[in-house]
Amino acid sequence: MKQYVVYLRVSTEEQGKSGLGLEAQQRDIDLFLSNYSDVPYEVLATFTDILSGKNADRPELGKAIALSKKTGAEMLVAKLDRLSRNVAFIANLLEDKKLTFRVASMPHADKFQLHLYAALAEQEREFISLRTKAALQAAKGRGTKLGGLRPGTAQRNEGAKAIADSNAKSVASVVVPLRKAGASLRAIADALNNASMPTPRGGSWGPSQVKYTLDRLID
Repeated sequence: MKQYVVYLRVSTEEQGKSGLGLEAQQRDIDLFLSNYSDVPYEVLATFTDILSGKNADRPELGKAIALSKKTGAEMLVAKLDRLSRNVAFIANLLEDKKLTFRVASMPHADKFQLHLYAALAEQEREFISLRTKAALQAAKGRGTKLGGLRPGTAQRNEGAKAIADSNAKSVASVVVPLRKAGASLRAIADALNNASMPTPRGGSWGPSQVKYTLDRLID
């Protein structure tokens, strides 16, 4: 019988308490098990961390890895970035001969592809960070006062617009060609999620976020 150890992760205590992110991850896990898993199968345990993906010291991940190695079960995660946002960390897991893991949203990806996705996602995050910093610097150069908390001020709106434009441009090379090729908003969102390219807020893409991004690029 095929055996799995499921690992879930959200970034903040608030997300963990509210279930934000966890339900979506469990949905993807269930979709994988229903459509791609060998049958019969058994989920031995589910482990959940409420910690940043940048933090390598995650106790529940350690338990999931240990149980997977002990039983020979495959560790199953919804998305690659649930394991880590650090390509070196993922590379070490891929090289561990005693551990196998599967990404639900990329059911047919092999080790090489997973390593490639991790590297591309890390580069994308670095580039988004640089774009955001550049946009903020440009806004400051125009005399925009950033960081204010009062809503409706011209300064805050300009700063937010600069960041939003920067974020949209960071994924333009993916969303624009796909849209021109006739891909639906859902298909584009799935492509971004499968490539472990998070939204500016670190979440998963949906049709509405893709439409918002395309609207900014078109305008």
